[in-house]
Formats: sequence, C-alpha cells, structure tokens
Amino acid sequence: MTIPEKLHNVYFPYPKLPPRRVRVYVPEHEEGETMPVIYMTDGQNLFYEDESVWGCWKVIDTVTESAQKGAGKVIIVGIDNGGENRDNELTPGSIGEVICANEMDNFTEPLGEQFDSFVVNTVLPHVEQHFPVKKGKDYTAFCGSSSGGLQSFFTCLEHPDLFSVAGVFSPAFMLYSAQSWTNWLQRKLKDDMPYLYIYTGSGDPLEQRIFFSTELVYEILNAVGYPYEQMNEVVLFENGHNEKAWEVIFKDFVYTFLDGIED
Repeated sequence: MTIPEKLHNVYFPYPKLPPRRVRVYVPEHEEGETMPVIYMTDGQNLFYEDESVWGCWKVIDTVTESAQKGAGKVIIVGIDNGGENRDNELTPGSIGEVICANEMDNFTEPLGEQFDSFVVNTVLPHVEQHFPVKKGKDYTAFCGSSSGGLQSFFTCLEHPDLFSVAGVFSPAFMLYSAQSWTNWLQRKLKDDMPYLYIYTGSGDPLEQRIFFSTELVYEILNAVGYPYEQMNEVVLFENGHNEKAWEVIFKDFVYTFLDGIED
C-alpha cells in the first residue's frame, strides 16, 4: 500500500520557552518502507514561502525531485528556531569565549548545549519511535545555516555515534578565536568522525567574513588530523548570506548524503 506524503506537526516542551514546534516531512512511500533522515535547524524557513521572513529552502521540492530522479527518499525533521532566542540557542558555550557577541542582535548567553540536548534526547528518539526512519548513524544527518550551521557542526562532532553527515552552511565560526577552535577540535577528534559538508559563499560582507573564518577552521581541522576524506569544502564566491543560496546548496547536500549511504 502506498502512503501519501505528509508534513506532521509535533510540539515538545522547551526549557524556559513556549513549546517548540518540530515538523516531520515524510515523503510518499510504501507501507513498511523506511528512509534516511536529515534533522535541520530554522524550521520556519524550510517548507513554505509564506511563513519565512527571509526566504524558503523549499525542502519538499528537493526531496520530491530526489525521489523522482532515483537518488533516494529522505525524511526531513525541521526544528523551529526560538525567535528572539535563536542567537542564544544556536551558540554553544563549550567551544570557547564568544568574541563578537555584539554583532548578534539578541544574544545574551550561549545555550547551544541546551539545544543540542533537545535534539538528541527529545526530538531524535521521538522521530525514531514514531516515524519510518532508518535507524543508526549511517542514515542520520544534521544540517543548518549561519548560526544553525555552527550548531550542526557542534552537534555532529559532539555525537559522532548518532550522525554520519553534517551540513554546515555559512557557519558562524567567527564567534570564536582560532585558539578556542584548536583546543575544542583537538578534544573532539575520535575514530569514525562524521562527514563534513562545509559550504560558504563570499558575495556580501557578512558572507565574506564567514568565508575567511571557515577557511581558518578548515585549516585547523587539517592541522588537528581530521580525516581528509571526511571533509568536503564547497565555495561559491558569488553567493551571499541568504536562504536562496542555501536552497540551492541543500539540493547537492541531499544527493551527497544519499549517495554515501551503503545499502
């Protein structure tokens, strides 16, 4: 029996904030079929144009296209951001001191570890219990942009046993010093690290800064011995810091993730 596509809404308690909406897009599939899954930040920007202030990634179109082309199906878990609390919840404190907090409009304290715990201890177990996902790290990815790119990088390196691929788009790496990054990455290096799909543009002043900080972190990753074959750096110099760029690069990320899965 064929089960039609559906976008499910689930609400979870979130510390000191209203219940957090998480949406799970399950593409059309056969009864009993299971699929890989991508967890994503900033759920408001993923599915529909009319609810996104800055633009939409149109992830449903990408998933549909992937299935039609025979590349595979994938479930998308979009986790809404906390609005004015977004800068806090997508900035981890354990990497090091946040050195340019004044550039974030609503930042008061780094709470990325709290968001990380929400993803791995609340959202992921629920999704694996109630939706037709393939279980295990080989079928599980995490993706985000800007502060969400920073958070996806952090969470995947914190939990290499849970995530096999990190989509790190225009990450806010400039929030920490080179020494903080070096110290943190040296502590995190283990066997069987996740594959890092790291993307930046350079088409506007903010994205230029992100490009240079990403190049620095990429050099540090190499210096601390992160497996070279587990990293892919994509740079499209003409692209700015916006959802339109991330919509396009997300398509390649999905194909890369699905292509790396061994049946």
